[in-house]
Amino acid sequence: MPSLFRFLFAIALLGGLAYGAVFALATLVDFKPREISVTIPPDKFLKPAR
Repeated sequence: MPSLFRFLFAIALLGGLAYGAVFALATLVDFKPREISVTIPPDKFLKPAR
C-alpha cells in the first residue's frame, strides 16, 4: 500500500508541475500580434477546365 501512495503522490506532483507550467506560459508570456500578408498566385483562382 505505501508504494501505491508514493505512486499517486508522484503522479499528482507531475500533474501539478505540468499545470503550473501551462498556467505560467498562459499568464506570463506576452505575444505581439502582427499582420501577415500572403501572396496567392492567380492560377489558384482559376477553375480547372474539364
